[in-house]
Amino acid sequence: MSQLRTVQVLGGGAGSSAHVSSLAAGLVARGVQVTVCAPAGSGRAHGLAATGARFVAVPRRSDPAAVAALRTACTGADIVHAHGLHAAVRAGIALSGRGTPLVVTWHTRVHAEGARGRLLRLLERRAARAAAVVLGTSWELVDRARRRGARDARLAPTPIPVSRFSGAPDDGKARAELGAVGRPLLVSVAQHGHDTLLDAARAWRSLDPVPLLAVVGEGPRSGALRSRIAEEGLPVVLAGGSHDIGDLLAAADLAVLPGRGEGGPLLAREALRLGIPLVAARADGLPELVGEAAALVPYGHAEALADTVAELLGDPARRERLAESGRAQAAGWPTEEDTIAHVLSVYDELVQPLAGDRA
Repeated sequence: MSQLRTVQVLGGGAGSSAHVSSLAAGLVARGVQVTVCAPAGSGRAHGLAATGARFVAVPRRSDPAAVAALRTACTGADIVHAHGLHAAVRAGIALSGRGTPLVVTWHTRVHAEGARGRLLRLLERRAARAAAVVLGTSWELVDRARRRGARDARLAPTPIPVSRFSGAPDDGKARAELGAVGRPLLVSVAQHGHDTLLDAARAWRSLDPVPLLAVVGEGPRSGALRSRIAEEGLPVVLAGGSHDIGDLLAAADLAVLPGRGEGGPLLAREALRLGIPLVAARADGLPELVGEAAALVPYGHAEALADTVAELLGDPARRERLAESGRAQAAGWPTEEDTIAHVLSVYDELVQPLAGDRA
């Protein structure tokens, strides 16, 4: 059989970008010809150039020009694999009228209400029905894809690329640069639920010493975050992009995940793998991911979040138990090798019938 050719379509989110970088490197190492289509700048931000894959800059839009660029990039592909809802919709449009199988991975659920929520459900139906196979990173997402009309939806948990943990970050330097010397350091990500997070940070001002909260990532709410932090004098700093999560977590006393969104599962996975105690909201399949290895609180409940963090900061023994449980939980997750082998098996399953038709 000739060399397998695949196009990976990426919207640019932190969790899916890390996964695609890992997947692309593994596929290339196994002799697969890989093209990654993503917004300009994504290749540098997530190390895609080092994977050996060909990178094509395609805007994260669904206008005719962007779709035409994606359609051109997908010409000749045996499999197109889209990561995330918007990437899946664009890939489905670009492949319309072609017989190229589309695989879609849903890494997280997008949340919206009202008119935007109705549009979101429409997009989910289009993405699910366009795909030959939908891979969900949690059973919640698999069930959601099935409800939206997916012909074939399967569980496909994604690991953390091991490369994110290579090297030994200087914890003391990281804490000093953030201003967290002699005080606890909490690390979170910018996502839905930031109001809950900042409400909790306001309550932490009564602790002695006052913990410093470092929020990683530049999301659409970064402006609102900055404004409220400044107005209320909150002990919060916005620190680095999503690629800095591993280094910052290694220096943290606690990881805090109050909301929903793509960065959440990535932070949770990295925290447990590193043995950093995690406090997280019960949302987006997190209970399924972390099991008993994290302190879970109701979504949107700032008081519960603030109290749980304060209790953990005052209880080193419980933090150590959570750290040990986290490492044990992470040890049972699939490896990069497992994930790549699983994806290749799905590709082979879809390509073989086409090869028979052409024979």
